Amino acid sequence: MNGVLMVMAEGGLVPTCRTEVEAKIPPIVIFSCIMVAIGGLVFCYHVGVSGGLTTMPDFLNKFFPMVYKRIQEKGVDSNYCKYNNQGLQLFTSSLYTSALLTTFLASYTTRKYGRKMTMLMAGIFFQIGVVFNATTINLGMLIFGRLALGCGVGFANQVTNND
Repeated sequence: MNGVLMVMAEGGLVPTCRTEVEAKIPPIVIFSCIMVAIGGLVFCYHVGVSGGLTTMPDFLNKFFPMVYKRIQEKGVDSNYCKYNNQGLQLFTSSLYTSALLTTFLASYTTRKYGRKMTMLMAGIFFQIGVVFNATTINLGMLIFGRLALGCGVGFANQVTNND
């Protein structure tokens, strides 16, 4: 009866013999898992950095002086009141909004040109965003850099999480 399936009373099929197969994990699977982990790391690392950045007094004083003044006031205890600023909200949400919108374009790009080209585009967007954010002198450059970083996140996230 080796290799014959038997019907169980519960309605399932079970093999009559047990043979153990040693499965090896191919290197491409390991590489794919590493790439997916890096894609998630890039997004989560950015969330942590931008959250810490928006509480730094020097950063707030340079780009969001109204928020900085409210933080220095003694009578305001609510963080909602301290950080209620449209420019700061635009700074925070610009990356996520551009990442969301770029993901739709990235799926088309991945289908048409492949993952390598899409990852190359993500890298280009990341580099543009980093250059703008590192050399920023005003809020407009800061927002543009965040939008470019969001495009990079959108492309990279779509490629690494595509089935």
